[in-house]
Amino acid sequence: MNIDFPFHFDRRGATATTDYADHVRDMIEQLLFTTPGERINRPDFGCGLMQLVFAPNSPELAATVQFTTQAALAQWLGDVIDVRSLEVKAIDSTLRVELDYALRATGESHSATFAREITA
Repeated sequence: MNIDFPFHFDRRGATATTDYADHVRDMIEQLLFTTPGERINRPDFGCGLMQLVFAPNSPELAATVQFTTQAALAQWLGDVIDVRSLEVKAIDSTLRVELDYALRATGESHSATFAREITA
């Protein structure tokens, strides 16, 4: 049984669950959009991607973000997924992450796009 993210209740009033592939996607989303220091018992968990929206765009910044994001995925989810490709973009106030990965447990390939709009 895998708990769905964000946490909510299903129509029966029980904790909502989801299948394995969706649960892994949920874990990726949590990792990408959690700022390091945000979790009390795991202060190094997260990618810091949300800070990208407020930084000036440059090729060096894009390369750094790409590297740190791939490192975080390898550190925290390396036993669950194989990253095939990753692209991070900051356009105006929207942060967009495009990820192709394979589930290690099943070998299934998946593509996911994650986006967050920052409002001041």
